[in-house]
Amino acid sequence: MKNSSPDSRISKNSTRHQSIGEILEWKSNRSGLEGKSEHGTFRITVYQDGVIRVQVSRYDEFETNPYAVIAAPEPTPFELTEAGNSLCLSTSLIQLEIDLTSFCLSFFDHHGKLLNQDDSLGISWIGTEVTAYKQVQKNEKFIGLGEKTGNLNRFGKAYTNWNTDYFAYGVGDDPLYMSIPFYLGTHDQGSYGIFFDNTHKTVFNFGASTNRFVYFSAEDGDMDYYFFHQPTVAEIISSYTWLTGRMQMPPKWALGFQQCRYSYYPESEVYAVAQGFRDKKMPADVIYLDIHHMEGYKVFTFDGEKFPDPKAMIARLKEKGFKVVVIMDPGIKTQKGYVPYEEGLENGLFVNYPDGKTYEAQVWPGWCAFPDFTKPETRSWWAEKMAFYTEAGVDGFWTDMNEPASWGQFTPNLIEFDYEGEGASHRKARNIYGMQMARSAQEGSAFQNPGKRPFVLTRSGFAGIQRYAAAWTGDNVASEEHMMAGIRLVNSLGLSGVSFAGYDVGGFAGEASKSLFARWMSIGAFAPFYRAHSMINSNDAEPWAFGEEVEEISRNYMKLRYRLLPTIYSKFYSSTNTGLPISASLAVDYPQDDMIYQSAFQNEYLFCDAFLVAPVESYKEITKVYLPQGEWYYLFSDQKHQGNQVIYQDSPLNYLPVYVKAGQVFAMQSDIEHTGATHDGILRLHVYRGKTGAEFVFYEDAGEGLEYLQEEYFQRSIHYKPESESLILEKSTGKRSSQYQKLRIYFHGFELKTVDVNGKSHAVQHADDAFLEKLTEFDPLPEHHHPYFEIKNLPYLELPHTGEEWVITHLF
Repeated sequence: MKNSSPDSRISKNSTRHQSIGEILEWKSNRSGLEGKSEHGTFRITVYQDGVIRVQVSRYDEFETNPYAVIAAPEPTPFELTEAGNSLCLSTSLIQLEIDLTSFCLSFFDHHGKLLNQDDSLGISWIGTEVTAYKQVQKNEKFIGLGEKTGNLNRFGKAYTNWNTDYFAYGVGDDPLYMSIPFYLGTHDQGSYGIFFDNTHKTVFNFGASTNRFVYFSAEDGDMDYYFFHQPTVAEIISSYTWLTGRMQMPPKWALGFQQCRYSYYPESEVYAVAQGFRDKKMPADVIYLDIHHMEGYKVFTFDGEKFPDPKAMIARLKEKGFKVVVIMDPGIKTQKGYVPYEEGLENGLFVNYPDGKTYEAQVWPGWCAFPDFTKPETRSWWAEKMAFYTEAGVDGFWTDMNEPASWGQFTPNLIEFDYEGEGASHRKARNIYGMQMARSAQEGSAFQNPGKRPFVLTRSGFAGIQRYAAAWTGDNVASEEHMMAGIRLVNSLGLSGVSFAGYDVGGFAGEASKSLFARWMSIGAFAPFYRAHSMINSNDAEPWAFGEEVEEISRNYMKLRYRLLPTIYSKFYSSTNTGLPISASLAVDYPQDDMIYQSAFQNEYLFCDAFLVAPVESYKEITKVYLPQGEWYYLFSDQKHQGNQVIYQDSPLNYLPVYVKAGQVFAMQSDIEHTGATHDGILRLHVYRGKTGAEFVFYEDAGEGLEYLQEEYFQRSIHYKPESESLILEKSTGKRSSQYQKLRIYFHGFELKTVDVNGKSHAVQHADDAFLEKLTEFDPLPEHHHPYFEIKNLPYLELPHTGEEWVITHLF
């Protein structure tokens, strides 16, 4: 806690800029150094070789955020030297120079290349507002910052972090629902990351209305940021997620297709939607129940007229292979006799005014109280209340309206939160409220079903939200511009530690055209979170509601998604260990390539490392695609292209431009109608010939429980090594046998008749193969015919899929 009275060093004139001033005293400690200046107190802490924390306060004690950071400083060797008017703190990766006359900081890599440097204004205050001013390096780009609209490169724009309910937001509007104050800077000298761990309203200005500096500021609290440097952008993201945590392994069903509407009711309509997917052979795993499942929109209730027997309804859906996810809003109707309200009031679990009266605002149920999720007792109570849903068979939870939202959109700042016993106003607590509600839902799901993996989807959050929930980008619009903007939002979330993210396919507000819905379904198949969602009082928006052509295109990409699940599931497991995105902006692997930041190409991304997805609007039948360094195969025909060039790609509605990076390996399975269905027992590996190789780590487990934490899994590393013309499948690890009995390896770009397997010659077979099925020609006129791609005479090899090592050589 801060001192109750202001420090005497604070200027009486709070309307003007006041710098931290000259360092008056400092001393080293086990993890860095600390000291005092003319107008503040500072501490610099080495967390790892590539992670340094900078804290500055105008008080003698530092303010902390108990929610975002879960890592503690590791014992890390560093050197501290003083020369003239500067100090130098050095680790194996970072050299930090501190100007003793101004506390201006300069960060260098271990070769002495300048990464990031304070402007001469340094760290300073205007009233309670605290700011760090930074110089812009030559050719510097700024990326990340989580759920922010706009361009991949943030330069020239300013952004505010203040979690906001924003229905039908514009593609350039800010702020939105989620605040993640972490960005990356990249330039000719290298890359770095900065995480500003302050939960107040913050601003990041990357050169809007000024050509002198960039800066980040908070309206109150301390200057508390972490500086990251590693040799690559990917390693910086891993360092950030080491600090703030990584997602837990989700249940496999959460990676399948999910269908939502505001709202499906009564139960007969829910059955009809579920049966529609099965009748039309469209794979799907999840149906959502939006707010109309409740009695008067009150959480922890079912509408007895619309859903007279929810437990029986959910059981019937499970028989069809569907999981059920229900929405949970935080607003508790202030109604006498409504048990959650009575309990919350009696036990002091709601957000209050300073005089102890319960804060109320209007949301869907009417006047509501709001649980204080920053209070441990409230989170425990919420976990207990969730038994209402889990006893009915509900599988997952969707936390919405948790900014928190209310009619009027202007929550009074004086309301008070527990904040883990520290106490805080709305100014400090708002940005973490949604994250703590998601935490409560995850902990409640685990409490009610201790043997199952929780699935929570959230609209609001803060840095570290990836530990508790998947994220979606809120109430988007059915438009071409929103489809493309949603891709950038998901890619930016991935840059900011949130690997499990997606958008409402088809658009929530408004109605998609036939072509827009078809294209969005194809793009969504290559997103971490794949859900279609539409709004009340709009036309039906299930994949079959747009006519036969859209139905077939949607089915094709839904089936492709399910065939790719062995790859997607493996990448999710990898992300739980590395924090790296499943949908990765090209800035992760090619940060110094100026082409990827151009508006024509900034939406492109790598999905599961192997696939370069080039999203294109539905009305474009041909598009420009930028292929970065390397070699690239068009997925559907195996046509090979050299990288570092722009190509023109036909983009008919049934073929999304997707490419495979040469040297990559990925895995597929047979068609299934949901993740719990039985496949044909054959794991299909696809290997693409290239000049450089790659490693694919294949992973499988039971798909839903927690046994994998005790090594109940099957995992193996697969290496394609062009220099030795070999493919090596390492001996498996884990206690499980694979669910796939056979292994079929397809060799793309190779001309093979025989290969050696563990030193013995094997004949290679050949067959035609296609990633998408041919569409029905509904219109007999030739100009309406759809293109169809099939890869002819593709060589393949079949082996038993045991855990033993396989070494396959003579690949040329």
